[in-house]
Amino acid sequence: MEIPVINLEELEGEKRSTAMSLLHDACGKWGFFWVENHGVDEELMEKVKALVNKHYEETMKETFYGSDVARTSDGAVAEASNIDWESSFFYRHQPNSNLSDLPELLREAMNQFVKQLINLAERLAELMSENLGLEKDYIKKTFTEPYVGTKVAKYPKCSNPEDDIVPGLEFMKDGEWVPIPPTKGNRLFVNLGDQIEVVSNGIYKSIRHRVLADKNGSRLSMATFYNPGGDAVISPAPKLVYPSQYRFQDYLDYYFTTKFSDKAARFQSVKEMLV
Repeated sequence: MEIPVINLEELEGEKRSTAMSLLHDACGKWGFFWVENHGVDEELMEKVKALVNKHYEETMKETFYGSDVARTSDGAVAEASNIDWESSFFYRHQPNSNLSDLPELLREAMNQFVKQLINLAERLAELMSENLGLEKDYIKKTFTEPYVGTKVAKYPKCSNPEDDIVPGLEFMKDGEWVPIPPTKGNRLFVNLGDQIEVVSNGIYKSIRHRVLADKNGSRLSMATFYNPGGDAVISPAPKLVYPSQYRFQDYLDYYFTTKFSDKAARFQSVKEMLV
């Protein structure tokens, strides 16, 4: 299976309709996709990766390999689901940033990187809102004030590869597990969460995923979460909810005058009748 690739640059020209349709299908049929030409600075991305790797080699690596998990080499540890074979830290961007807790060499670059990712997330939220027939800022307003944090994880080469505990990411699609390959160029991988499925009333999907063992060694993951704030109230957008508890004869009377009209418009009119 080939994971959908959304070229955001195409949203600015004559291919906009096609690109919007591709995004809609990716959200509804896959729940995850790649984005390219996304506006996040490529040099900044490479700088952050280089600094994280530098910090890992200078500080985190020795600590990790001295941990109980890394010292286990008798085969007792065998499944990635049972342990965290990772060396990681979490950057909370908002609210109440913990930027000062990060290593000094990472602070400025990481802060700028996540700011650009927030811009991307909010742009995608606008596009999804538009595709769902909602107000352009509907999802953004629903999530306000968002919680944004980034988990930075280095999955080191396993000192005992027979234990198979270096993870790899897979997503479920049509009953099959789809492996997510390393990023090509400066593409970014987008995964819709449960809240988008709820807000879209199930039109868009939050897909099951898992982490599997991999003998091939070290990889770097930086996952930024754009979540609703703790006080946000999440529910299906009223415009996307089917009408309910109507008298069938009332619906039938309305149907005979509008049976050749768009179904969605008819459902909306029935909802308005019930107000």
